[in-house]
Amino acid sequence: MSNELIINGTQNGCRLALLKDKRLLEFHTEDSGNQFNVGDIYLGTVKKIAPGMNAAFVDIGYEKDAFLHYLDLGPQVRSLNKYTKQAQNKRNNNFRLNGFKSEEDINKLGKINQVLAKGQQILVQVVKEPISTKGPRLSCELSIAGRYIVLVPFSNAVHVSKKVTSKEERKRLIRLLNSIRPENFGIIVRTVAEGKDVAELDRDLRNLLDKWEKGIKALKTAKPRDKVIGEMGRASSILRDMLNESFDQIVSDDEEVFEEVQNYIRSIAPDKEKIVKHYTGKAKIFENFGVEKQLKSLFGQSVSLRNGGYLIIEHTEAMHVIDVNSGNKSNAEADQETTALKVNLEAANEVARQLRLRDMGGIVIIDFIDMRLPENKRVLYERMKEEMKDDRSKFTILPLTKFGLMQITRQRVRPELNIQTKEVCPTCNGSGTITASIVVADQIEENIDYILTKQNEKHLTVALHPYLHAYFTAGFLSRRMNWFLKYWRWVNLEKDSSLGLTEFVLRTKDGEEIEIK
Repeated sequence: MSNELIINGTQNGCRLALLKDKRLLEFHTEDSGNQFNVGDIYLGTVKKIAPGMNAAFVDIGYEKDAFLHYLDLGPQVRSLNKYTKQAQNKRNNNFRLNGFKSEEDINKLGKINQVLAKGQQILVQVVKEPISTKGPRLSCELSIAGRYIVLVPFSNAVHVSKKVTSKEERKRLIRLLNSIRPENFGIIVRTVAEGKDVAELDRDLRNLLDKWEKGIKALKTAKPRDKVIGEMGRASSILRDMLNESFDQIVSDDEEVFEEVQNYIRSIAPDKEKIVKHYTGKAKIFENFGVEKQLKSLFGQSVSLRNGGYLIIEHTEAMHVIDVNSGNKSNAEADQETTALKVNLEAANEVARQLRLRDMGGIVIIDFIDMRLPENKRVLYERMKEEMKDDRSKFTILPLTKFGLMQITRQRVRPELNIQTKEVCPTCNGSGTITASIVVADQIEENIDYILTKQNEKHLTVALHPYLHAYFTAGFLSRRMNWFLKYWRWVNLEKDSSLGLTEFVLRTKDGEEIEIK
């Protein structure tokens, strides 16, 4: 098993593809201008108290006020408010909470107007990004995530991930963390900390404390709506959560992102620094690693399975529905029950992949092919749990109902990712008729002739469909070679499967697009 992270820099940010054994497992887009990421901590202002909902609406700069429920305040919210006020009044230089006197915990069954007031400034953390018509969801239980641990201010407890099942290891981690835990800070030990020594855990803890200290220093001069502590970039957060021995390479075509990732890897896992590479190839990075093709084939309404079955995926405002179909697999096995089990097991693998790939959250209903035998239903249920065990989002899976339906709830913290896979025909613009496609080769040659002779361009690159690339480069005495013999200049041809068959783009040496005549 191998993992690769491919990062494509764009004008507005970057696109990230996580590959497992060359198959696309996760896809993320990161907008450089985007705010309100999960984990960001803001100085907000209470705009409205809603007693009927036992919640408050807080202004953190988004077009709609963010939502803060009483249960998300956390027991130590009074301590947080007291510390925030002291930091803003510049009376407190105690960034590490040493000697800080905590306030009494709030009542779990209390009311929001007993804790917050309209116009009050509070520190809040984004726990769910803006989705559809809703603003961000907030919490006052602040936490700062590291590679091995999560730092929780105004707490005094050490908790270990439930996925660490060994009693001896849990006791060891609790003992180690209690020995280095700073005063008034709680710690949540992550699964990847299993087996790590105290030096690695201590280094991670110090990094998080430094991040907290910088944020509190910024709070002294912060204005309402300001981000006080920001979550790291999406690329670094993926590596923080998933980097392990199975990672083969991390490749970026953006030099700035490459340096950022390299510095981060150097700080958390120096022995893995050599797997970070800067891509400088002629073909686009997503084309080179086969990501573009997978994106186009995996985000449609219908998703094919390897052995002939297929999934139909429907999205509604309330839930996601996935229908499993056997397709041409129906006659491949001896009996219907065996066929149904094999298709369902394969579908379970693809469903788990699709949930991560599209970042689908909320309620998911899967209509598997009906099976009669209880042991087969149990096998399918266990397979689905096994396939989803590496999912970083919180989820719950229920066994199959008597109607063959499986219900899954998956934590939704970001808007669902959707990529348009149906395209308007680039030549007819949806009209159904096109000019003769055979003339595109002549159009390309006419433009090349004009640019090399009339505009006297020294270096020219043509991006075109792979079929056209093959047409111009086939054979030793290819059409491209004839251009070289005619103009004594080499024309670079670049495959781009995102272009239509009759589309092409001309670029200068500096990558500037040349207007087609």
